[in-house]
Amino acid sequence: MTAKTEPSDTSGAAAAGSSNSRQGPGGLWDSVKKAVFVIGSGILLLAAFGNSLTWHFQKFWGASGDFWQNLWTKLYLMFEGHDAALFYMGTMLLPTLAYWGSNSLLLLVDTTGKPSFITRYRIQVDKNNPVDPVKLRNAVKTVFFNWICISGPMVVAAYHLTTWRANPCGPELPTFHWALMELAVFSILEEVLFYYSHRLFHHPSLYKHFHKQHHEWTAPIGIIAIYAHPLEHMLSNTLPVIIGPVILGSHITTTSLWYCFALVSTTISHCGYHLPFLPSPEFHDYHHLKFNQCYGVLGVLDRLHSTDTKFRQTKQYERHVLLTNLTPLTESIPDTPKKGQ
Repeated sequence: MTAKTEPSDTSGAAAAGSSNSRQGPGGLWDSVKKAVFVIGSGILLLAAFGNSLTWHFQKFWGASGDFWQNLWTKLYLMFEGHDAALFYMGTMLLPTLAYWGSNSLLLLVDTTGKPSFITRYRIQVDKNNPVDPVKLRNAVKTVFFNWICISGPMVVAAYHLTTWRANPCGPELPTFHWALMELAVFSILEEVLFYYSHRLFHHPSLYKHFHKQHHEWTAPIGIIAIYAHPLEHMLSNTLPVIIGPVILGSHITTTSLWYCFALVSTTISHCGYHLPFLPSPEFHDYHHLKFNQCYGVLGVLDRLHSTDTKFRQTKQYERHVLLTNLTPLTESIPDTPKKGQ
């Protein structure tokens, strides 16, 4: 990828944006309905899962009363008077385990090509087979730097900003339904901030200095989700995630859950494998492949600005579904044979 390629792609995106009026309201409405369906389904599943899990915990351990509140009260009393330590444990330790735990498994597949059961689901079948070890080492170094030197201080700042208007480590847990509402708000804020900051970094004057680093991986892998220039990691990766809990003054439990969800979600989006029963990564994988399409997370703003028009004409778009069986989508929805084949 050369620096001069992206400007032409960016102008292509602008041209696509000018066609928004030709798309009509129907396309945007379909995208909005899809986003509402995805978020709503996720909330309902979380509610059902939470209620079921609570019931099973209570039955197994014989817990009385509100199981989660009792569990939180014990943890809260352990850290009594040390709210900052409790906050950092929830917003640093748990997300670290979520991100590096999931990526350790993916790196095993990326570097060894085993188990073959997983490699069957590779989206770009001729890439990272196996991943270039030198390129990977350089990426991991940058990821560690961003994790420790950028994300860490920003989480510290988030704690102090939150405590100005709320107590993020209060003794009372938020109600389950309030927490779900907050997660929905976080998702919307992330979509807006990530889309526009991400698209800004694709501007020719910024791309070659900042965002080009992330796009060295035209076929992404999970660990490079936060492989980026430090400025980009601050403004486009971390800020859209931490801003929601700060604005709402969210409880540490909701914030920690959101951080873990966001990190695992972006890992899946970059992983390069369309695995059964996991969210489809086709949308963002196509962005790495083509650069000037699919800038957002949920896809609503891409539909609004017509930055997904090319994507919606591809086989990748046809595969952009939840895989509910064990047949790889590259087999059930194969690429169109090239002329002469």
